[in-house]
Amino acid sequence: MIVRTLDDTMNGDAHVFAPTWNSRRLLLAGDRMGFSLHDTIIDAGTETRMWYRNHLEAVYCIEGEGTLEDVETGDVHQIRAGTVYALDKHDRHVLRATTQMRMVCVFNPPCTGRETHDENGTYPLLTMADEEQPA
Repeated sequence: MIVRTLDDTMNGDAHVFAPTWNSRRLLLAGDRMGFSLHDTIIDAGTETRMWYRNHLEAVYCIEGEGTLEDVETGDVHQIRAGTVYALDKHDRHVLRATTQMRMVCVFNPPCTGRETHDENGTYPLLTMADEEQPA
């Protein structure tokens, strides 16, 4: 059984910062659950381009407001507390935060905890074997 709190992730390796967001990784690949679970804060007034070509992601907004643009179609969706979206086709997307947003995110395959977006907005596909390599 795994029991941890959000406070357990703060200010350690499981708390990852990027220019437009910070993510508290609650469950990671090392927990061997088959998915990872993140509590992510998106900064107000920011735009983040993402493309999870190596992962599927489901996102549940629990605070704040913004929009989600599907890069392929140009469709724009309103995102606010109580909205879920799933990137089931490795969709290229742009998240624009009108206010600070708090998102609960699930990734498959699970993230190891070291991932940040590259120039394409993609997380690399890291495995536990990568984690065991010296940095």
